[in-house]
Amino acid sequence: MLYPSIGELVKGDNKCRYSLVIAVSQKAREIAEAAEKTGEPLSDKPITLAIKAFADGTCSFKEVYDDSKEENI
Repeated sequence: MLYPSIGELVKGDNKCRYSLVIAVSQKAREIAEAAEKTGEPLSDKPITLAIKAFADGTCSFKEVYDDSKEENI
């Protein structure tokens, strides 16, 4: 199990767990791609490094809501 938990990371204005998961996975992909390009070995798995970045405040995300509704014709 990874620490901190999702519940601890989802607070304040960002309360959607789905948004957190998407943001963390995007950051993990960025970390993995950067390490692959430079050939640098990672100290942990990319997902672990991404979660730590969100936990310590290095990375953050903001939820954006679209109130417009799509009409199906």
